[in-house]
Amino acid sequence: MLLKLSTFALIPALVIQGNRVKKNTLRLPEPAGEREGVVGAGKPLSILIVGDSAAAGVGVDHQDEALTGAILNVLKQDFQIRWKLQAKTGDTTSKVIRVLDEIPAEHYDVVVTSVGVNDVTKLMPADVWIKKQAQLYSKIESRFSPALVIAAGVPPMNMFPALPNPLAWLFGRYAKAMNCELEKFVSKKANMQWIEYDIKQYRALNLEMAKDGFHPSKEVYTLWGQEVAAKIRQKF
Repeated sequence: MLLKLSTFALIPALVIQGNRVKKNTLRLPEPAGEREGVVGAGKPLSILIVGDSAAAGVGVDHQDEALTGAILNVLKQDFQIRWKLQAKTGDTTSKVIRVLDEIPAEHYDVVVTSVGVNDVTKLMPADVWIKKQAQLYSKIESRFSPALVIAAGVPPMNMFPALPNPLAWLFGRYAKAMNCELEKFVSKKANMQWIEYDIKQYRALNLEMAKDGFHPSKEVYTLWGQEVAAKIRQKF
């Protein structure tokens, strides 16, 4: 209730700041590079990555430097990986759900998801968001029958350099509420794991975000990919 009241109270400031951020924030393209393929040698493994601009790798120049590349770089020494990336800048959870219907229904050992930032910017309440997340993971189960699903948490948007307060504060509150619901949801699923997008940890390691102040940098993608790969290794 407090978050809802805060949102209404801040609407005038949010409109002004939101328009200013859209106008002044550097718009980075999705990186070049293949979106599917086979790489590595060893035990067969299939990976599907879906989501928004962070999943797509915005913030770096090539997919080799993005989340997908970071995951594959760690695992390709021990696995022959059939992989596919289906992600697009601006996609909400609802859009990702619809996009899944465009992917041929086949088995993937692992599905990695990164989605939520665009739901935050639409000020979607956490209780509504987690219901959409449940729809997303239900569709993933029915179409791809993964042995492991790794869900990336929503970034703490209050720490995004591109966002001024009170916009950053409010987005951060929405993101935190969503992550609380996501963590509870994942804890009830035997084949799901959750990864927190920990900007405080990245900063402690002197890792900066991309030059737009909104997306991960190559170094952050590398660490994020290593976390995902570690969970995959534990499973397989």
